[in-house]
Amino acid sequence: MSEQLSCSERTTTIDESLWPLLIYGLKGIEKESLRINREGSISSSPHPVQLGAALTHLNITTDYSEALLELITPALSDGTEMLNSLKDLHKYVCANINDELLLAASMPIGDLRDSAIPIAEYGSSNVGRMKHIYRQGLSYRYGRCMQVIAGIHFNYSLPETFWPQYQHSMRNADDLRSFTTQAYMGMIRNLQRYGWLILYLFGSSPAVSKSFLDSRNSGYSRTLQEFDETSCYKPFATSLRMSEIGYLNAVQSMFHISFNSIEEYIRDLGKATTIPYLGYERIGAKAGD
Repeated sequence: MSEQLSCSERTTTIDESLWPLLIYGLKGIEKESLRINREGSISSSPHPVQLGAALTHLNITTDYSEALLELITPALSDGTEMLNSLKDLHKYVCANINDELLLAASMPIGDLRDSAIPIAEYGSSNVGRMKHIYRQGLSYRYGRCMQVIAGIHFNYSLPETFWPQYQHSMRNADDLRSFTTQAYMGMIRNLQRYGWLILYLFGSSPAVSKSFLDSRNSGYSRTLQEFDETSCYKPFATSLRMSEIGYLNAVQSMFHISFNSIEEYIRDLGKATTIPYLGYERIGAKAGD
């Protein structure tokens, strides 16, 4: 049996004995940025050879498009070291993309027709071809415009030494692996519950180019106001990237993924990945297309 502690008791326990372990959990950042030319359009040039091979480089690769760079820091316990690592990657990339620039915004600009957005290339190996073909499939389903919306991902994991101490402080007698899994599922539920606050406080994509709206063809676009001849904005918006016209797939809203337990989570993911969807079946892409 496990003793139930109040919220204040749990908080006090973490503050007193486990705070250092929380602070020094491993952290990493994956940051995407579009390469653009001096005219403000997405670059049509190949991934610069000075940046290494996108297929195998540990820290500099591409995401969906040949022009969508992804910078990946190592997993580090010190937050300052992590940010310095990202800064160093930025410096190196900016010094090796000739006269091109990295777009600071998450929402793409310029000509956003599919023909103007090159899919990432990874060479002729089986792995490289598979990565390219996978991206072709994404373009058939969602269009290329949505796939070049840049994002930034923060990764965090607790040190293994945290869990036995945390379990002891919670007076929990369950199997350690089960306890750890339940705790991670609880963190996911909290992220689902309070994730909106991060966008409210830090979201900074209230404007989009008109070419983006034309490519997305969404009714939500009509709620935006004109800013100038090339762009529109949403008054008081925080993150259009995460809105209906952003990086969102309406089909996924058909599925409810439970985070109550690892068993329910796996069950629902299995359903979501095996139930046919007529709209995608109609695409009918075949080898050689």
